[in-house]
Amino acid sequence: MPIVESTFKSPFLFKNGFLATVYSGLFRKVKGLTQERERIDTRDNDFLDLDWSYANDNSNAVIILLHGLEGHGQRPYITGPAKLFNQNSIDAVAVNFRGCSGEDNRFYNSYHSGAINDLDDVVQHCIKQKGYSKIYIKGISLGGNITLKYLGEKRDIPSQVKAAIAVSVPVHLISSSVELHKLKNKAFANRFLRHLLDKLKKKAERFPDKITHESLKSIKTLRDFDEVYTSKAHGFKNAQDYYEQCSSLQFLKHINTPTLLINALNDSFLTPECFPIKEAKENENIYLEMPEHGGHVGFIQKGNIYYNEKRAFDFIKKINLTSTQSL
Repeated sequence: MPIVESTFKSPFLFKNGFLATVYSGLFRKVKGLTQERERIDTRDNDFLDLDWSYANDNSNAVIILLHGLEGHGQRPYITGPAKLFNQNSIDAVAVNFRGCSGEDNRFYNSYHSGAINDLDDVVQHCIKQKGYSKIYIKGISLGGNITLKYLGEKRDIPSQVKAAIAVSVPVHLISSSVELHKLKNKAFANRFLRHLLDKLKKKAERFPDKITHESLKSIKTLRDFDEVYTSKAHGFKNAQDYYEQCSSLQFLKHINTPTLLINALNDSFLTPECFPIKEAKENENIYLEMPEHGGHVGFIQKGNIYYNEKRAFDFIKKINLTSTQSL
């Protein structure tokens, strides 16, 4: 599919990717959304907490929202699109990944960039228990990687899944990991690591046979965290193996669901490998949009409706009208 020409025009101050990222992550507020929590069991007897919000009228359509690393269902980049879609007659369910809802999950393992089974469990729940006939998926950052991997790796995507949007996605995890450890991203990396370590220390208390105090002390970087915990807890050989197996880039060619990928050119977390021009040109279902500005999930616009949120709704609306025209 031809590359989509972006119409995003960033406010002057937020053309700086760092400022756009920080403002969107720390200062944005979304008001006027009511969420109801539901807990569902996963196929391996763990649980997921889902935060639902609804359109005014009964709807047969729902958007599944997936947060990024150490996010949750109340982050503004999740509640923002939930509110927008609710206002346009589509229900929304914000998925809290394992251990991200305010309560630790049941097991030593938790969530990671390639954990597609949990997404599939939510999709099946929306179909079998909720009766939705139209399902859309929007994933942010890590959640975007899960979205793309799910659509490209899983061969039996339910027919109810009509479209997907992935935003600010490190589709090539190996190079993005290197990028995240550079000086320009140190503040972000340290913040992620602090949250992850706090959770892992609690798991160490619950599962002392799984990780030693010495192993905990050895974790100084995000790469170390993936080496010591993420890879070992989820069945990978090491961090490199985890990155290689879970990078969604390799699965894009197999995606048969209309999918919009929005990655800003000034996103400091992303590398050239995270702009899959070749893959988009060779797959009619992939629509790649590369705005000049926007940072990492920082597509700020007036009115507190971000460009990527409005773009997601417009994409889905057009998919509903036609599956043959260029978007």
